[in-house]
Amino acid sequence: MKHPNIFILTAFCLFLTTFSSVFAEKKERNSKSKKITHSIFIAGPQFTGIIDEQGNEVWNSGKNGARDGYVLPNGNVLICWGDEVREYDQDKKVIFSYKRRDPKNELGTAVRLENGHTLITESGTEPQLLEISAHGKIMLSVPLQPDTDNIHMQTRMARKLSNGNYLVPHLLAFAVKEYTPTGEVVQTFKTDLPELGGRAAENWPFTAIRLKNGNTLINLTHGNKSIEVDKTGKVVWKISNDDFEENLFQDPCGAQRLPNGNTVIASYAAQEGIKLFEVTRKKELVWSYSGYRVHDFQILTTNGKPIKGKPMK
Repeated sequence: MKHPNIFILTAFCLFLTTFSSVFAEKKERNSKSKKITHSIFIAGPQFTGIIDEQGNEVWNSGKNGARDGYVLPNGNVLICWGDEVREYDQDKKVIFSYKRRDPKNELGTAVRLENGHTLITESGTEPQLLEISAHGKIMLSVPLQPDTDNIHMQTRMARKLSNGNYLVPHLLAFAVKEYTPTGEVVQTFKTDLPELGGRAAENWPFTAIRLKNGNTLINLTHGNKSIEVDKTGKVVWKISNDDFEENLFQDPCGAQRLPNGNTVIASYAAQEGIKLFEVTRKKELVWSYSGYRVHDFQILTTNGKPIKGKPMK
């Protein structure tokens, strides 16, 4: 016969096990239910400006239809429209401007570089990637190879890499190309791969972001998916409407990889409901925005804290 203390000890152990399990589940629920808030810069057809974490408009450019843009470290705002790139200071004075050289051309990129130049793509009969000085002088011109005469579909957001090259998405070429400053293509990531549905899936690359691990995050507008490829172009992560009960992906345009590894995606064609959303690596939806339509954006803060480092967008 067992000693009575054994029964007491066994019961106490069962109690501790149950309590620990309940506490862990409660902790997990609380962690998952913790509300995420972001302040965001939006470049879009209905509004181009800044929304705070409570959803209030705190800055408005007064000109809609922007395609790309950044809130700079000094608080100025750099914005690209199809016809002009502007930088506003904190008094909302335009202190930098570049206008397209031909009415038929389209601008699609505005990035302030470490050398003080502004990176701009100008699509047209001679599509080019430009570095413009603070005084508006063209310091560098890189000829682009979009594989199409369709000006609107030649390219969108280009980014300069740490090695001095440029990463440029070309929609109808089904390719993201890396260019040297002389215009040589040294690497190409194809987006019409069989595992992505081939050309029939119309995976037009719109945004290409070089990540810290050397991989590249690509938004495939019209194909309604986002992918991450390694240095060889192999798809190592993919997310699409197949991963959700609702169609979150509706012509995804802008994207941003946050420091915590989550990815924020703009659903440009969404007329109602979710326009911008954040997902984890495990494809969990953890935040969304349902206000204005979003073409491109920048997450500025999370729960009151500024996003650290250079934004990966």
